[in-house]
Amino acid sequence: MNTPMNTTAPAEDIKIDKIEWKQLSSLAALYGSIVIGWIAYHNYQPKLLIQFNLMEFTYLLIIVQGIILIITPLIAGKIGDRFRFKAGHRMPIISSGISFAAMVFMAVAFTLFSNPGEVFRWILPLLIVLWLVAMSIFTSPALSTLELFTPIDKLPRAMAILTIVANLIYSLEPVIVDLIDFVGAPLTFMFGGIAVFVSGYALKKNSISLFKNNPAHPRAEFKLDTQRSNYSYIFFLGIVVGIPTTLLFNYFPDLLETNLSTLFKMEGKWLLVVALFISAVLSLPVSNYVIKIGTVKSFWWSFLINSICLILVFVIGLPILTIIAMFIFIVSFTVLSISSLPLAIERANYFEKVFCVGIFFSGMALPDGIVETLQAMGH
Repeated sequence: MNTPMNTTAPAEDIKIDKIEWKQLSSLAALYGSIVIGWIAYHNYQPKLLIQFNLMEFTYLLIIVQGIILIITPLIAGKIGDRFRFKAGHRMPIISSGISFAAMVFMAVAFTLFSNPGEVFRWILPLLIVLWLVAMSIFTSPALSTLELFTPIDKLPRAMAILTIVANLIYSLEPVIVDLIDFVGAPLTFMFGGIAVFVSGYALKKNSISLFKNNPAHPRAEFKLDTQRSNYSYIFFLGIVVGIPTTLLFNYFPDLLETNLSTLFKMEGKWLLVVALFISAVLSLPVSNYVIKIGTVKSFWWSFLINSICLILVFVIGLPILTIIAMFIFIVSFTVLSISSLPLAIERANYFEKVFCVGIFFSGMALPDGIVETLQAMGH
């Protein structure tokens, strides 16, 4: 896809010489609320199905979940790019998605508060589907704003901030789940809706003020970007990150608990907490390494090392070797997480930035969708 030379640059297309920390902090807060929202979803979806005697929908909802998480980022990305050039920025699709998500959260909360009984039994599957759409429709457009607040050579450092936020929250998942159970479903959904709305509003407000306070003028790539977006390459980047992420959350807790049972009397979920915490601590130092050697080398080397460590963790049963392989896996996984999305953004044509971020997240969602479907078939 060649760049038309006479196309007007969007208002958001400003020259960034340094990381805009205020805007990045807003994005990190929104990302954190998304992660907490997914934790709430995975905690309450099966419980609600059991509570309202809808277990027969479990397999269907898992398939629908996989389809939504793969397709929605692509649709949202296309719409986001259209708004970039029609409205001057991608905020309308982000704001609409956030408002929709907050509305669904509140709808579930008030429905549970009113305890509607049999009526809710048939509304619940639809609300769960809407919940999935709402949570995924603004994620890729929102995270694509990373390129607006960060110089291209500093993208790994900004990505490290998001990685820290995600890994720290996931490392607190057992505590968050206990808190969610204590608070109860209605209040959880209410607080979830408020958190998404407030953090999304902060991102919109800070981003719009950035666009207004800076003169809009094209960046170099606006004039010179004649590369075609490499869809298959970007999709592959997402899959490469999605595979270890899926295995880490779905299989590692039980595997580590078994392999390390002679050394640590810990549940697998707490061993996963330790792994995620270490990854969060390593993220900033790792980002400096990625910036130094470049995203391409960082990605491919970490991909190779991570793949080898994945095989070793599953094959070897000796505790010491498992610890060594696991530590190397965590380091390489952190490098992979930090280098992949910036690389996807670099490989995207100027006019398809949001769409290509959507392709990346579709690739990330694919392995998890396959694994959850296979697990549901096994049950």
